[in-house]
Amino acid sequence: MCLIAIAWRRHPRWPLALVANRDEAHARPSAPAGFDPDAPAVYGGRDLVQGGGWLQARGDGRLAAVTNVRAGLAAEAAPRSRGWLVRDFARGDAKADRFSAALAGQAGDYGRFNLLVHDGERLLCASNHPAFSARAVPPGMHAMSNGPFDAPWPKGVFATRALQAWLESPLADAAQPDAESIEPLFTALRDTTRAPDDALPDTGVGLALERALSPPFVLDPGYGTRCSSVVLVGADGLLFAERRYDASGVATATSIAMLDRPA
Repeated sequence: MCLIAIAWRRHPRWPLALVANRDEAHARPSAPAGFDPDAPAVYGGRDLVQGGGWLQARGDGRLAAVTNVRAGLAAEAAPRSRGWLVRDFARGDAKADRFSAALAGQAGDYGRFNLLVHDGERLLCASNHPAFSARAVPPGMHAMSNGPFDAPWPKGVFATRALQAWLESPLADAAQPDAESIEPLFTALRDTTRAPDDALPDTGVGLALERALSPPFVLDPGYGTRCSSVVLVGADGLLFAERRYDASGVATATSIAMLDRPA
């Protein structure tokens, strides 16, 4: 997952609203959004190589999402997959602050990560690069990509503005969110406009790659955006929508699930 925009306590109906793009090698096997066969209350995509996930949630509002941190071209070697953080939080019951406190001592065992966790009440972000840190996310609009949390990267600014515009529109108040009402969010996530050079971050990968990775939707036959997600967390449950793409950027399927909050 390489782009996440978050609206936290900005809308009366949706205390947490999230849109995201997952960028990954197209050849890497993964399962589309669905219920985890080993944890039936957990819904989301699954990495079939390491067994973790990039965005997973439950009907009680528990949610976790992860991105990698870009820092040069050197390959990472880590004994633990960052996708396990998503899997372990989504399956567990620890509060967000306790989960992050327990993570502090072993954070260096994972590949470079930015992590977002929501326990149904609190939203927290954590990272292990350049050193471990964790903090509560204040109410507002936020973005998490492959650099520091809330870094003003063009793709993050674009995605947060699109999410805010949707929340301020009548579509966010639809009686029952459906494919038509959330389509503007998927349209925004499909934007392939590259950022101007003077707005690009310098993450040590060179100008050509910075340009290629700068749009919200990364279009490349080898490594690019594999899926877009929309998650809306409300008092009664959670909407989780996912649109999947092939290596040429053509949408192949869209799924929408409503996860009810347990009684």
